[in-house]
Amino acid sequence: MAHKIAVIGGDGTGPEVVAEGLKVLKAASEIHNLKYELTHLNYGGKRYLETGNVLTEEELQNLKKFDVIYLGAVGDPDVAPGIIERGLLLKIRFGLEQYINLRPVKLYPGVDSPIKNKKPEDIDFVVVRENTEGFYVGEGEFIKKDTPDETAIQISRNTRKGVERCIRYAFEYAKNKRKRKQVTLCAKTNVLNYASNLWERTFNQVAKEYPDVKTEYAHVDATCMWMIKNPEWFDVIVTDNMFGDIITDLGAMIQGGMGIAAGGNINPDGVSMFEPIGGSAPKYTGQGVINPLAAICAVQMLLAELGESTAANQIEQAVMFVTANKVKSLAAGKMGYSTSQVGDLVVDAVRKAAVVKR
Repeated sequence: MAHKIAVIGGDGTGPEVVAEGLKVLKAASEIHNLKYELTHLNYGGKRYLETGNVLTEEELQNLKKFDVIYLGAVGDPDVAPGIIERGLLLKIRFGLEQYINLRPVKLYPGVDSPIKNKKPEDIDFVVVRENTEGFYVGEGEFIKKDTPDETAIQISRNTRKGVERCIRYAFEYAKNKRKRKQVTLCAKTNVLNYASNLWERTFNQVAKEYPDVKTEYAHVDATCMWMIKNPEWFDVIVTDNMFGDIITDLGAMIQGGMGIAAGGNINPDGVSMFEPIGGSAPKYTGQGVINPLAAICAVQMLLAELGESTAANQIEQAVMFVTANKVKSLAAGKMGYSTSQVGDLVVDAVRKAAVVKR
């Protein structure tokens, strides 16, 4: 049966990097005899400007018929901040119950990290971020708005169900997919008496079911410090929505930048969405200089989620070959190749690996 993939190229350079990801998907699929069907959807800033629609309820429900979603990037400078983010990205995450945000933080060979003397073996961990609760539920209010006595209240809502399923996902991931089998809870128990307390209690209770998985705890501020000083200490980090949002961007920087960082918004029992972490970068649109490697890594994650681990691993190895031997930099316009040429390099590496394997 063919995998049904919804493709949202989006805005700016999003369609350009998605094109390269699909090019690599096609090559890997030909080698491994994978069947898939693509449906291209024009959601994003441009469509909003033309129609006033971001994502209707009917369109959201329609997304449930797919196996996965492949997203390029959304965001248009002519659209006010927050409209697309809330109306498309958060609406998909919440509406499709994509309660896990999975972010590998991995330094590939040949990529420069801003952390001095750190090598690929030192930066290789995963952040499991809760994706549908916390401050992102949008609850709160203004009291006496626009007066000297104004008060803004923002609520972080954390449920036992939401916290436990996220923590359990992290333990399962460490148990089944990581060599070190270690999970670190990142929270702020010394200040957030309620939310972090719920996370800590649930973490300790779930940990009892996984005696072979080592556990650690770190305050979020300490986590940020250790990610810079000793990133090799981490294997799997599990955390809430807000803290996860912060430390995953830090993670992207220590692994070499947004040009190599990909992530997944995952519903283990439903429709998941994969994307490069960087934005739409509208100033580079149409120039052929944007780095597509993060979007290609998103394809690798997409295939892994679909159970196509052999093809996924081959794509990752191809990306690692390209970073180690081909591109000069991950920065836009400094790669030494165009966007399309970098995609071609990965395709070539995928095909050559298949030939060598035979």
